[in-house]
Amino acid sequence: MRPFDFPDVTAGELDNGLGLRVSRLARLPLTTVSLVLDAGETEVDPPSAGLAVLTGDALEGGTEARSGTELAEALEGIGATLALSTGWDATTASVSCLADRLDEALALLAEVTLRPSFPTQEIDRLKAQRLAAIQQRAMNPSSLAADVANELIYAEGSTYGRPLGGTTESVEAITVDAARDLVSRRYRPGSAGLVAVGDLDAAEVEEMALRHFGGWSGRSAGGVMPEPSARSTDRRIVIVDRPEAVQSEIRMGHIGLPKASEDYFALLVFNMILGGSFTSRLNLNLRERNGFTYGVRSRFAFRRAAGPFSVSTAVQTEVSAAAVRETLHELEALVESGPTEDETQAARDYIAGVFPLRLETTGQIAARIAELIVYDLSDDYHAHYRDRIRAVTKQDALEAGRRAVRPDELTIVVVGAAEKIRGPLEELDVGPVLVR
Repeated sequence: MRPFDFPDVTAGELDNGLGLRVSRLARLPLTTVSLVLDAGETEVDPPSAGLAVLTGDALEGGTEARSGTELAEALEGIGATLALSTGWDATTASVSCLADRLDEALALLAEVTLRPSFPTQEIDRLKAQRLAAIQQRAMNPSSLAADVANELIYAEGSTYGRPLGGTTESVEAITVDAARDLVSRRYRPGSAGLVAVGDLDAAEVEEMALRHFGGWSGRSAGGVMPEPSARSTDRRIVIVDRPEAVQSEIRMGHIGLPKASEDYFALLVFNMILGGSFTSRLNLNLRERNGFTYGVRSRFAFRRAAGPFSVSTAVQTEVSAAAVRETLHELEALVESGPTEDETQAARDYIAGVFPLRLETTGQIAARIAELIVYDLSDDYHAHYRDRIRAVTKQDALEAGRRAVRPDELTIVVVGAAEKIRGPLEELDVGPVLVR
């Protein structure tokens, strides 16, 4: 294992509460600066689902000083790129540019996030785009399976039971005033952070940040963090009928654990062995040994609150039941007996080995440092990441897996031809089979 040191991070804070994280990388004259806002979709009320995502996307539609076209030209004029992303836990606005244009790029970043204009035509365009995407997801078997699984895993009305981008009803109800109100309440420095990575000096970054963000004030008026509860703890199979389907999309899952869980690193290893790699137990069984699928994956969606644990694959109609049976077999076997020493070592080495490969650009490093702000992690979290992975034993992985994976509580969703797959699924006798 080649040695690797995560770049040093200098932490600070402006008088208005805006946190600063600066990491100097002098090998190239490039920089990425990310503003991390406490404005994720998790705390948006159900009737407004999708508001945080659409508001984040609308930031590049124009500011109080420039139209969307003028903003794009200003960014292009200094060779900068703007990236906007909203997830369950945060909204992140990032600019990447040459280090000597950072001051100008920061000015534009502040303009975009602190003084957005939200033109009506831009909101209407994004709403139409989002509504089309929702309709497309409903027609796509893979997306449909994922959405139905999340809906059935979480209790009715749960935040995580809905799609990240909202529903048809909630998106149609979004207005310009709603977007402006969200910015007023949630885009505040006291719960935000600025991350700068590249060929730069921490003192100069602080001076620029003070100049462009120092007049900003307040703290995010966030909602209540959800406490996810399950719709059911009894294993069941739900078929979403698509009569003409020639293959089935399969999703299995239940509520997982939050990012802050003490089992986090052990679960990364456990999941790598289960279904997180090409040589995982699930893939070796369903793909290599039985030829049921091109691939099968398992994953934990780690968020501030407990996201879902899920297994996903697509198989031909006639082997749908067999694929469910073999997936349950692998889950139960790993939870019961645990991984071997060789499996544990291979998983540890792989996770630790690829870690540096995913930190080769200023943008990748900035994204990792942003996690410190979003999940309230220690400044040396990534410096010790590989050590904590390599310290996981097979017993650690087994015990964490037993706490986090509960085969008897799985909700199993199969999108396919009900007439052909219902009988074989009922014959498995692993739980009631429902058709919707």
